[in-house]
Amino acid sequence: MRRPLDVIDRKILDALQQNGRLSIVDLAKRVNLSKTPCSERVRRLEKTGVISQYRAILDPALVDMKHVTIVHISLTQTSDNSLDEFNAAVQAIPEVQSCLMIAGQFDYMLKVRTHDIAHFREVLGEKIGKLPGVMQTHSFAVMETVKENDLIRMVDVGA
Repeated sequence: MRRPLDVIDRKILDALQQNGRLSIVDLAKRVNLSKTPCSERVRRLEKTGVISQYRAILDPALVDMKHVTIVHISLTQTSDNSLDEFNAAVQAIPEVQSCLMIAGQFDYMLKVRTHDIAHFREVLGEKIGKLPGVMQTHSFAVMETVKENDLIRMVDVGA
């Protein structure tokens, strides 16, 4: 059984989400712990899977992947096998940044990041449209990203 996260764990998680390259010394200072207990907590959070990975976040414009399109997908059927086939196949499309199964008028919502509209058209026709069970797609070009954040806020650091 995993023990519940306490206030210090939450501060550690918040700090590491903001900067995953913090040294243990800097992290310990931010959360008001000494180095050893802070390091032990981080190892526990990693071991229990609360922290699943560390990674670099790229600037899409600087790597020529600034075009974003949202795609709604309706499947021909939604049996467990159909969903499993779709889920497995969509994993292989690198331009798909996220794939969400939706309860509503369509079955899935994809966030697709490409170089430009021509690249998106190619991905739509050659990859997304050929996914198993796709009956219909609706695409929406994103004009501006107002807010994008995959951080899970664990603590109000101002409090």
